[in-house]
Amino acid sequence: MKFLNLLNFSSKKETMPKKKRIKFPSPVTAKTAADVFTDCYDFVTRQIALGGDNNKEVTLCFIDGLVDSKTLAETVLRPLTDSQRFGGDIPSTDAIAKMLGGVTYTASVKHRTVLDDVVQDLLNGFCAIIIDREQTAVTFEVRANASRSVSEPKEEKVIKGSKDAFIELLKMNTTLVRRKLKNPNLRIRTAEIGNKTGTSVAIVYINDFTNMEIVNEVEKRLKSINVEGVLTAAAIEENIVDSPATPFPQLISTERPDKFCMNILEGRVGIIVDGLPMGYLAPGTFAQYFKVPEDVANHFIVASALTTLRYIALIITLLLPAFYVAVTMYHHEMLPTKLMLSIIDAKEAVPFPTAIEVLLLLSAFELLQEAGLRLPNPIGETVSIIGALIVGQSAVEAKVVSPVVVIVIAAAGISGYTVPNQDMSSALRISRFILVLFAIAGGMFGIAAGVVILVYHLSSLESYGVAYMTPLAGQNTKKKGRVFGRGPMSGFRQADPALKTKESGQ
Repeated sequence: MKFLNLLNFSSKKETMPKKKRIKFPSPVTAKTAADVFTDCYDFVTRQIALGGDNNKEVTLCFIDGLVDSKTLAETVLRPLTDSQRFGGDIPSTDAIAKMLGGVTYTASVKHRTVLDDVVQDLLNGFCAIIIDREQTAVTFEVRANASRSVSEPKEEKVIKGSKDAFIELLKMNTTLVRRKLKNPNLRIRTAEIGNKTGTSVAIVYINDFTNMEIVNEVEKRLKSINVEGVLTAAAIEENIVDSPATPFPQLISTERPDKFCMNILEGRVGIIVDGLPMGYLAPGTFAQYFKVPEDVANHFIVASALTTLRYIALIITLLLPAFYVAVTMYHHEMLPTKLMLSIIDAKEAVPFPTAIEVLLLLSAFELLQEAGLRLPNPIGETVSIIGALIVGQSAVEAKVVSPVVVIVIAAAGISGYTVPNQDMSSALRISRFILVLFAIAGGMFGIAAGVVILVYHLSSLESYGVAYMTPLAGQNTKKKGRVFGRGPMSGFRQADPALKTKESGQ
C-alpha cells in the first residue's frame, strides 16, 4: 500500500487568501504620486486650473502610452477647464462632487483616497485629478486601445464554428464572451495577481447555475497566489491545480471563445488573464481534452465516430512503440510467421538492438517536432520535410534503422496529433517514453504494469473535487456515453452532471 501511495503524485494544498498589503501608505498628493513614479519618463503631470481660475489649481497625472491623448483632452480637460461648469467660488468638495456626478464625458469615474488605488488606476489606463488640499483624487478611464484586432485562432483549427480568438486585452476577451453568452446571470469577478505586475484576472461563471463551491474555490486559490509577476500561463496553472507534480493538465486551455462558452454552459468556471490570449476552464477532466466544438456542430453520428477515432489514436500513440519493442524482444510467437521473417530480414544489417532503435527514433521525432515549433514557419516546414524525408530515408538506406521501426514511430506520432489539446499531447508523449522503458524491462508484462500504474495515477487525480477520469471513474459515473460521443440535439443536455450544477439537480 505504501508503494501505491508513492505513485500518487497529487499534492493538494490548503491555502488561505492573502490580505491586501498597503504598498504606498503616503497621503494622496501630487508629490507622493510623483515619488512613486520617480525616473519614469512616461509619467506626465500637469497643473490644471478648474474653470480657468488659477486659484483653483489641481494636478493632472497620467502615464503616456496607456491613455488616449485625444480622449483625455475631449472628455476630461475640456469640461474641467470650462468656466460655466467650475466657475465662481466653488469649494473643493463641490468640485469633486461635480466630477463624480457626470460633468465630464467619461463613462468610468472613481473617487480615490488611498495612494495604492490611484497608482493602480494609472497603470490601468486612467488619468488622475489630484486635489492636494483634500488629499484625494478622482480618476477617469481614458485607456488607449492599442492592441491587435480579433483574428482567427492559429493553434486550434476551426472547421464549423466562429472565426474569432482571444487576444491579450482582458476587456476585449470578456466582451467576446458576453457576445456569445447574452445572459444577465453571467458573472465576471476580478482579482489582481502578481506582487510586481498587478495582473488582472477575470473569473467567469453563470449565477444560479454553476456550482458555487467550485467558483469560490477558484477565487480563493487565485487570490492566494504569491508570485512576482504573471507573464506566462504557468504562474496561474501551477498554483491553482490540485496536483502540480503530474504532467497531465488539470485546467482546460483554449484560444477559442466558442469552446470557452460551451464549457461555461456545461458548468465549468472560466479564467481569463490580462495579457494572455487564452481562456482557462476548471475543473479539467480527462475526457474534456479529447473534445472539440465541432463535436456539437457536426451530425451526432459523425461526431461520435470522430471522438471514438481519437480514443483509438490515443491507444496507438501510447502503446504501439512499446508493443513493438515487447513483441520483437520477448514475444516472437505473437506475430505471424511471414511478418516476423520480414522484420528479421529488415533488421539483419542494422547494428543497433530494437530497444535502442525505438528510443533513438522517438527522440529524433521529438527533436524534429520541437525544431518545427520554435523556428519561423517557412524554416520550420523545411526542417520537418528534410528531417522526415531526406534524413529518414537516408537512415533506412544506410541500415542505421529498420523501415519497420520508422513506420511504427511515424504511426504513433501521427496518432498523437489527433489529440486536440497540446498540454495533453505533451503528457502522452512523456507517457509513451515511459511505457517503452517498461516494455524493454519486462515485455508485455512490463507494459501491463505500466498501464496499471498510469490508470491508477489518473484515477487518483482530482480537479476541484471532480474525479479526473469522470465519468469513467469517481462518484458520478452516469452518462458514460458522453465520453465517446453524443446523441441527437433534441435530447442533448449541455450541463455536465459531474459538476453538480443546479440544472443537473445535484
